[in-house]
Order: sequence, then C-alpha cells, then structure tokens
Amino acid sequence: MDPPSNKTPDSANTSKLEDQIVLSSFDQPLNPPHCDKDERSDKQSAKYAEEVELTEIFDMVLLCTCAKAKKVSCDISSEISSEVEKSPKNAALDLRTLLIICAQFVASGDQESASEMLKQIRQESSPTGDAYQRLASVFADGLVARLSRDGATLSKGGSIEFLALPMSLPYAALTPKRMTDTADNLKAYHVHLSSCPFIKVSISFANKMIFHTARNATTLHIIDFGILYGFQWPILIQHLSVMPGGPPKLRITGINLPQPGFRPAEETGRLLARYCERFNVPFEYNAIVIQNWERIEIKDLKLESGEFVAVNCLFRFENLSDETVDVECPRDAVLSLIQKMNPDIFVQGVTNGSYNSPFFVTRFQEALLHYSALFDMFDATLPRDNQQRLHFEQELYRREAMNVIACEGAERVERPETYEQWQVRNVRAGFKILPLNQEVMKTLKDNVEAGYHRDFVLYEDGNWMVQGWKDRIICASSCWIPLHRSC
Repeated sequence: MDPPSNKTPDSANTSKLEDQIVLSSFDQPLNPPHCDKDERSDKQSAKYAEEVELTEIFDMVLLCTCAKAKKVSCDISSEISSEVEKSPKNAALDLRTLLIICAQFVASGDQESASEMLKQIRQESSPTGDAYQRLASVFADGLVARLSRDGATLSKGGSIEFLALPMSLPYAALTPKRMTDTADNLKAYHVHLSSCPFIKVSISFANKMIFHTARNATTLHIIDFGILYGFQWPILIQHLSVMPGGPPKLRITGINLPQPGFRPAEETGRLLARYCERFNVPFEYNAIVIQNWERIEIKDLKLESGEFVAVNCLFRFENLSDETVDVECPRDAVLSLIQKMNPDIFVQGVTNGSYNSPFFVTRFQEALLHYSALFDMFDATLPRDNQQRLHFEQELYRREAMNVIACEGAERVERPETYEQWQVRNVRAGFKILPLNQEVMKTLKDNVEAGYHRDFVLYEDGNWMVQGWKDRIICASSCWIPLHRSC
C-alpha cells in the first residue's frame, strides 16, 4: 500500500516552539506581544518561515511524500563509504569480556575489583568511538550507577522529550541536556527511519493490517496503548482519505503515561486533528492519561455500537510490570482488558529481548548481546560523527541500558520478553493469532531489501513478522483477534 500522491497545501500554522516538544496548534493566530509595526512584521515573517520549515519536516517524516526522504539515505551511504575501518573482532570481544567480568565483581559486592576493572574499560571505551567502544561506554555508565546505588534516581522522574520512538518509554532524563527543538528531533527521527527499518516497517505493518481489515468500516476506532505524540497515524489518515466511497469516521483513543512539565495529550490530539482536517477525514480524539494501564475500565474507552475497533500497541507492553513485581500481573491484566473490548483486530509489536531475568549477571549478559547488535547496526549504517546517531545512542539506548543494569524491582521498567513468550501470554488471555497477509509481507520485504543495508533481515515465524540485524532478532509484530471471532 504505497502512499497516495499528496499535493494538498497546508496553510495551517503550527504552534509556538517552547522548551518542550510542541507538535501543532489550531489555525488561530497567536497574539503577539506589544511592539511597533515594523518589529511585529519582522517577527511574524521569521515565525512564518520557521513554521513553513517545520510543516515540511513533519510531512517528510510523517507522510513520506517528499523527495528529500530518499536523499537522506543516499547521503548517509556516501558518508559511510568513507568511514574509517572497524576495530578488530578480538578488541570487541575483549571489551565485552571485561564488561562481563566487571558485572560479576559488581554482583558479588567486590567494589574494589569492579572499580579497577572500570578504569581499564574507561581507557578503551568512548561515546564517539567504534560500535564496541560506544557500547562499553554506555554499559560502564550503567555499572557505575549500580555501584553508586543511584540507578533509581537516574532512571525515573524526568521526561526524555525526545521523539518518543516506539522502542522507548519517556521515564527518565539520563541525558546531559534535554532535546527540545522539534525540528531537530524530527530530523533525527527521519535519519533513524532512513538508516534502520525496524520502526518504519513495524508502523507500516500495523497501519496496513488495520487499513486492510477495516476497509468496509464506516467508523474506525483505534485504541492506541502508548500513543505519545501520535507519529504513527498521519500516514494512515492519508490513506483513509482516498478510500473508495470516502473515508470512514476516525476515532482515536490515545492511552499514555502522565508526563511531568507539559501536557502532550492535548497536543497529540491537535496534531491528528490537523491532519484529519487537511485530508477531510471526520475525526474524534479521546485521551486517557494514567500511570497504571491495568486500571483502565471499558467505560473509559467510550466504545460505540457498530464501529470497527482496532487495538494497537507497538513496543509499549514491555514497560509494564510482570509477575516478578506484582502478583496480579499488569501485563496479563491489560491483555484481559483488550479481550473484553472484543476488538476486530489487535496489532502488537514487541522488542524481542531476553534481558528480563531477575538475576543480574544473566540479565547483563543478555542485554550486552542485544545492544551489541544495535550499536553494530549503527556503525554499519551511520557515520560515527553523525550527531543524530549520537543522540539516539546516548539519549535512547543509554537510558534503556542503564535502567536494565542499574535498577531493580519496580524501578526497572525495561522488561522485554521474547515474541514466543508474548505468544503464550496472548493465547492464555483468550486470543488467536491471525495469518500474515502475504501481499503486505512481500511489499515490506521488498522495501527492506531495496532500501536498507543487506544485513537487515525480515521473515515470518509462526505468523509473526520478525526483524533483525544479522543473526539477532530485534523485534516482532503480529495480529490477533479474540478466540470467539472468526478470521
């Protein structure tokens, strides 16, 4: 399902940029401060130019209709070709071995040996070096945080205000500075999409499956667990607008965690409302902001008779607590809630991870393997001096890894499971998996083969679409319906 051609002008103005991610505003002009006519005219001209640039970036990233989208990938490839050679494999193995030995010292309480080992690791690591030097730098930070018993402080409280990539949960500010420029954030997001298919393919899979199954609906109600800024939905809105017979009414219930300091729920609704207005799609938005998703009740969702209900969750459920934290497992409780919704389709995307063990050293080793693949992936697809790469590694992967390493109990919010484990949970909750749409799979495979590095893999396994880097599965997606429904 390729995006339809878009030549519709967007005359709406975006909202003022403050020290937070502000996505959009209604079309009303902002009231300017008191100033003389010439000064006001200059400010309005500058503001208009800024808003036009931001609108173009939104369209390039969220609609993928701009020719510049392909140029980014080409520019990155040309930069990679002149990159310095990679470090020898034995150097990478040595660093990982040192990290594991250090983790064992930390686990046994031998702080003196751990500190000496960390000094050695620090000499060989760097946040701007090769893949394994960057990996070692991040994991060393996690070990230091665990030694200092400050992991909980480092991993909760603030908001990362950073694009909210599907693989992250905005719990904590582990970064030296907050990423606050919307345009820069979107550019970084776009570079990631251009160099790595995991997010883009997962979103495309979900949107295509919802679009395909809801093609005869008059009202489509999407219930999105972890919607955050709603970046997934503008492209679907664009597709709905060209459906034969006209678009259905679109209702979106966006479920998200409370965010300190600002109110993203309203901004998400405004962003989506603007795109729906632009593409003439009737729209209604309902925001649910709650810390414990298992406490949501059916009445909160405002379900209506006769509507097509699509439940969506991409890379959010792994941040819910499991049986090791709560006797009444929130993961199972949320799945039970979804089953009670009786959805027409439930689309799930998960990070495929085995680093959820209650035993620290085992968890550390599994996390090391997972993040080794991610850092190696960036080393092959992005130049080492690329600032967007550094942002992703330091402000996303670093936070996640440090939470896994430094935190325990309820403070450890990064708790991925394998897709096989999620299959067991879903079946136990009363769902059955749907067959993969082969036309969709072929399109996605062709896109990955044509547009991304040859070491990315995408294939089917038991009606799951799995994606990976080399021999490591990174994420997986699938579609489900309640047992009593027919396919």
